[in-house]
Amino acid sequence: MAANADMCETPRSESQPPAKDDGLLRGFWYPALRSPQVRGRTLRCAMLLGIPLVLGRNDKGEAFALRDACPHRGMPLSEGRFDGEGIECSYHGWIFAAKSGQCRAVPSLTVRDKLKVERVFAASFPCEEQDGYFWVFISDPENRNEDVPPAPRLPVFSPEYCLEHLEAELPCHVDHGIIGLMDPAHGPFVHQAWWWRKRGSIHEKEKVFEPVPDGFRIRSHTPSSNSAAYKLLGVYGEPITTTIQFVLPNMRFEEIHCGKYWFSSRTTVTPITASRCRIDVCAAWNAFRRVPFMPAMLRFFGNRFVGQAVGLQYNPPLMLIDDADRPAKWYFQLKAAHLEARKTGQPPLHPIDGPTTLRWRS
Repeated sequence: MAANADMCETPRSESQPPAKDDGLLRGFWYPALRSPQVRGRTLRCAMLLGIPLVLGRNDKGEAFALRDACPHRGMPLSEGRFDGEGIECSYHGWIFAAKSGQCRAVPSLTVRDKLKVERVFAASFPCEEQDGYFWVFISDPENRNEDVPPAPRLPVFSPEYCLEHLEAELPCHVDHGIIGLMDPAHGPFVHQAWWWRKRGSIHEKEKVFEPVPDGFRIRSHTPSSNSAAYKLLGVYGEPITTTIQFVLPNMRFEEIHCGKYWFSSRTTVTPITASRCRIDVCAAWNAFRRVPFMPAMLRFFGNRFVGQAVGLQYNPPLMLIDDADRPAKWYFQLKAAHLEARKTGQPPLHPIDGPTTLRWRS
């Protein structure tokens, strides 16, 4: 068996059962780590919703995710040995199938022992690779028999395109990170640059929002005139439209279309623990495919976004106003409706009853 060289530190205080009031949504897929981090038989660690995970691929190329704890005595499985099919715990040599978590061997057993090894399991989680990520489904403890949908996919609109990824950790609760995704008024301040947008370009805007299952979207519209990206697309001489959508638990999608050219992005804010989260941006485009500045622009905006989390790590009270903060209010209402529906078994009550026009200056 090949030894695992990737040692992981699991904060013991963060591997306890989740508190009921931690504000984290279960019963959804979350991106655990980037696919290029896992090579060959390497085992990698990740933390999702306070759960320590060990991830890898078996010799069939199938992604897997197990709780990073041997069910025997709690030793991190990531410190064990992986031969492409089974993970051998480094403490007592128990072996678990990587994909299912089923125990294959307990070396200390004698012929007199009655333990049925095949009935022992390390906790496993549905795991799929998509868009360059290992996605892990974290089930709701009160609804473990629910159907698991396919992992999310980034919409793309042609066979050839560029793909870029960004990530940054935020020292705050996931709620704070998520409402930053849907804030329409911060652009001229946070993303201010001579080549992008100036404070003096602020003007009144009006957008129509409409409900979608588990979320809402800004109806397809002609984008703002004070955004340089849209001005660049103008060189193609086609009408430009953009659509922005948010869906639970944590995903913001944006699509820009200009004739046959397009840009598509998905931004997620994933809870690592109740006090830390990670923002991941996955973007694809076929416009300006051979121009090198697009990845640099994405990194610029990703780095600027992270600065907002400095004060949020102290979980301050928030003052949300209309109309600019209405999407943030809708997020909290959607989340509450989802949790209530889980309890009652009834369809969630959507906070938006139809097309709604919001106005703000940015």
